Amino acid sequence: MKSMSDFFPMKSPPESVSLFAEFIPLASEMVPLSMARGRVLAEEIVSGEALPPFSRSTMDGYAVRAADTYGCSGLEEALVTVIGEIAMGTSSQALCLQPGQAARIATGGELPAMADAVVMVEVTRPLDNKTVAVSRPVAPGENIIRAGEDYAPGAVVLRRGSRLRPQEMGVLSGLGVVSVPVHRRPRVAILSTGDELVPAEQTPPPGKIRDINSTTLAALVEEAGGIAIAHGICGDDFENMLAVCTEALVEADVLLLSGGSSRGRRDFTHQVFSAIPHAQMLTHGVSVRPGKPTILARQGNKSLFGLPGPAASAMVIFYCFVRPLLRYYSGLGATLGLSSIRATTAQPFPSAIGREEYVRVQLSPQDGGAPPLATAVYGKSGLLSPLVRADGLLPIGCEIEGFGRGVEVSVLLFP
Repeated sequence: MKSMSDFFPMKSPPESVSLFAEFIPLASEMVPLSMARGRVLAEEIVSGEALPPFSRSTMDGYAVRAADTYGCSGLEEALVTVIGEIAMGTSSQALCLQPGQAARIATGGELPAMADAVVMVEVTRPLDNKTVAVSRPVAPGENIIRAGEDYAPGAVVLRRGSRLRPQEMGVLSGLGVVSVPVHRRPRVAILSTGDELVPAEQTPPPGKIRDINSTTLAALVEEAGGIAIAHGICGDDFENMLAVCTEALVEADVLLLSGGSSRGRRDFTHQVFSAIPHAQMLTHGVSVRPGKPTILARQGNKSLFGLPGPAASAMVIFYCFVRPLLRYYSGLGATLGLSSIRATTAQPFPSAIGREEYVRVQLSPQDGGAPPLATAVYGKSGLLSPLVRADGLLPIGCEIEGFGRGVEVSVLLFP
């Protein structure tokens, strides 16, 4: 039976070999920059040019040689001669400042040759059409951005493994990069099993319920960066289940099969995974509550998860195991990728030693900037309302016999 530390390190590398070492990130593909948000770079990006490509003003005012303004003040102004004007989007290459000269310039305008600063228009006073008085000195580099100040030619812009946010996309656009090499998004086949299930659009007849996990898991997959592929519902029939799973793995990198992972008479997941050609069982059972009967198998670099049927158990196991592997496939580390917050327990949280427990909690703010209070949202694993009311999960390690009241803990926030 495996715990989370057998799959990936949470605090420090485990002594046991990580089962995730059996897998490797997915191959790369080129995608248009406009479609790359959230994707992970598969190669290093090196700048082929300077950014910005020219020295430019960050203020409306006058481009000057900074030395011409030294010592000036409101009582003793510096006088400069205006030899031209640089509008936004026009070239300044025809201008070259000599000592005592200046050029009118707009924000974003290109600095003329020999100019090394910009005087803001607010500290100037025109004396005539060609002469301007400056009442405050500027230092070299003031109110300007120099050519290549962001990135020089040949500079490493983004490292391999960087996740592309809007700001990274903006930088690449500024450098003329219109397509990027990224790791392929994992394709995840989702199959719900059970004779009691009907699609969400149907009214359940007596003895049946609507399928919940297909919708929940698809949303979790998409949120984690994967591509969800719905395979509907399969009854408790070994041959049919084997056929659907085998077909799903033709195009999918991951198979999520919910229900049937226990050891009951009609729980076929283990048998199905064992019968899939070239599949290898990695574990049947994890020391995690809820979600103990989880199954993990592999077929080459494809992963096969048998998730518990109850919605709460399936969701916890997804966050603890499936999500880290999806991130790993996508070029990120095999980590949870969840934000955490410090909180104070509002009640005792008992737990049994020997299993890692993930308690659904609701967070309530406290006055004075104190950490929020974490209150357990208890409920059977088949109930849905506790999941709706919960803000995150409180992990209790397998070596900890719970938490008392008033203890500061770390809570994993739901995305």
